[in-house]
Amino acid sequence: MKRVTFIILISLFAAAVSFAQTVVFKNVNVIPMDTERVLTNQIVIVKNGVIAEIGPTAKVPKGAEIIDATGKFLIPGLADMHTHLLSDGDEYPKSIAEDELKVMIANGVTTIRLMIGTPEQLILRARSAKGEIIAPTIYSASPHLTGKKQGNDFVVNTPEEAVTRSANQRPPATTSSRSRRSSRRKCMKRPSMKPRRSGSASSATPTADSSASNARSRRASRWSILTVTSKRFADDAPMRGSVSDLYVYNPKNWESLDYIDESKIAKIAKMTVESNPFVDPTQHFMKNTFGMPRTEESIRAQPDFRFYPKKAQDFYIGYLKRTPLNQISYEKRAKWVAIRDKMIKAIYDAGGKILAGSDTPEFLWLYGFTMHRELKALNEAGLTRFAALEAATKNPALFSERSRSRARSKKERMPILFCSTPIRFSISQIPKNAPA
Repeated sequence: MKRVTFIILISLFAAAVSFAQTVVFKNVNVIPMDTERVLTNQIVIVKNGVIAEIGPTAKVPKGAEIIDATGKFLIPGLADMHTHLLSDGDEYPKSIAEDELKVMIANGVTTIRLMIGTPEQLILRARSAKGEIIAPTIYSASPHLTGKKQGNDFVVNTPEEAVTRSANQRPPATTSSRSRRSSRRKCMKRPSMKPRRSGSASSATPTADSSASNARSRRASRWSILTVTSKRFADDAPMRGSVSDLYVYNPKNWESLDYIDESKIAKIAKMTVESNPFVDPTQHFMKNTFGMPRTEESIRAQPDFRFYPKKAQDFYIGYLKRTPLNQISYEKRAKWVAIRDKMIKAIYDAGGKILAGSDTPEFLWLYGFTMHRELKALNEAGLTRFAALEAATKNPALFSERSRSRARSKKERMPILFCSTPIRFSISQIPKNAPA
C-alpha cells in the first residue's frame, strides 16, 4: 500500500469546532464504509458539524463554503483506539496537550482512546466536546491497574482490590479501565463485570502465561489473545511464557518461538472471537519497534521525528543501539512478526473486529502519523485494504455502540478528504481517472 497523502481541510475542522457553518464538498468520491464501494462524483453537505446530505444532485445551500474535491476521496474520520499523550507524564509540560491533539487532527484522527487516564485528560475531553479546542473526540481510560508503581496507576495486589478499583471507574469520570500485564496473575484471573454494567468498556492485557480459557470468561474485556502465547506451544514445550509485552525485552524468552504450534492458531482465534470479537493488536508498534530492525538513518528520515525534542531523539536512538533485542537474530524476530500476522488474520477470518491503535508516542512513533502506519501493518498481516480501513472507522464505531450504548459525538462523524485512493478494491468501482 502506498503511503496515503491526505489533506485535512482546516476550514472544515474550524467549522466542526464551532458547529455553526455549512460546508459543501463538490465532485468528491465518497467511501461510506458501509460496504466495499465508492460513490463517485458526489455532493456532500455538512451542516453544523453533521453530514446532512450526500448525493450527485444535492442542492447546495446559499452561503455555504464550497470545496472543489474533484478527484479526491472522502472517508469517515479515523479512530485511534490505543494512544497516549506526551504530556501524560512528567517529562513534558501539560501545556503542550492541545498542540498534541491538533497533530492528531492534522493526520485525520478524529476520535482517540487514551489508554492511561489522567485528570488533565478529562478536562481536555470536556473542552473538546464543547468545541472549545480543535481536538478529536476523546475517550479516556482510568489510571491503569498495575502490580507496581509506574505512574498514573492504581497498584492492586488482590482480586478484591482489582474488582473494587475497576468498579469505581465509572462514567462520567472515565470511559474504560485498563489492567496492565504487571498486575499480579491472581488479580488478572478474576474479572470484574461491574464496569460493563455501569456503561464503561474494560480493557485488559493478559500476562504471558494466561490461558485462553480465562479469556472466554472475560466478556467485559477487550481481550487480545495476541499477547497470550502459552496455548500456542507444542504440548512438550519446556516453557509456558513467551514473547509478549514486557517479556519481549528478555532475549531468553525468544527461544520459545521454536516451540510454537501454529496448527493451534485457528482454534485460539475462534476462542478469542467467542470471548469478545474486538481486538486491538497495535501491530505496527510491536512489529517495527521489537520485530523489524530500525536504523538511525531511517528514524531521522521519519516525518514525525522532528516533533520530538533532541533529548528524546538521542535517548531512543541510543536505546535502539544498545537494546538486548540486538542479540536476537533478524530471522527469529521476523518469525515473531509472522506469527502475530497469522494471529491477526486468523482472528479476522473467525469473525473478529480488528481495531486500529497506534500505541504512540513511545519509541519515536508519533500519534496521527502512526495511524497510517498501523493501517499498512494490518494490510501486511493479511487484511484487505478495505478491512484495514474498517479497523479505523467502522469497527471503532461498532465498539463504541456496544460498550457505551450512546450516540457518538458530531466530530466522530466528521469526514476527512484524501487526495489519493486510500484503498484498492477487488471490485472495479474506482473511477478510471482516480489518482494512484
